[in-house]
Amino acid sequence: MSNDVTVEKLYNAPVEKVWRALTDKDEMREWYFNVDDFKPEEGFEFSFAGQGRKGEEYIHLCKVIEVIPQKKLQYSWKYKGYPGYSVLTFELFAEGDKTLLKLTHAGLESFAENGSDFAVQSFTGGWNEIINNMLEKYLEKA
Repeated sequence: MSNDVTVEKLYNAPVEKVWRALTDKDEMREWYFNVDDFKPEEGFEFSFAGQGRKGEEYIHLCKVIEVIPQKKLQYSWKYKGYPGYSVLTFELFAEGDKTLLKLTHAGLESFAENGSDFAVQSFTGGWNEIINNMLEKYLEKA
C-alpha cells in the first residue's frame, strides 16, 4: 500500500496563472507558506517554517529537483532536526482555459517515527486544505 498523498483539482484559471502561483515567491506567500525566496530552478534550495497541531514550529528544507515550465515542479521535502525525506510534485494539465493540478507527495512513510504531525493523515488533510481551499480562493481573487 502506498503512503503517497495525491490531490487533484480543476481550477477555473489558465495554466500560466496557476504556474505563477506555484513559482512566484510573492504569490506563494499569499496562499502557501511564507518562503523567504524561491526560484523554479533545478538545484535551488529554500526553507520555510510551518506549524504543528499544538503550535510546534517545523522548519521545512526543500531543494528543487525538476522544472518543466508550466507543466511540472518537483522538490525534495524534509524537516530540520527530524529523519525522513520525501518528494513533492506539482503537475499542471491545460484543459481549455482551465487547469488540472495534480499534487503528489511521495515518501511520507519516512517521517512515520516523528509523531502524529508527520502522519500520512496529517499530510492528506493539509494538502487537501491547501489545494482545494487556499489555492482555489487565491486564484479566484488574483
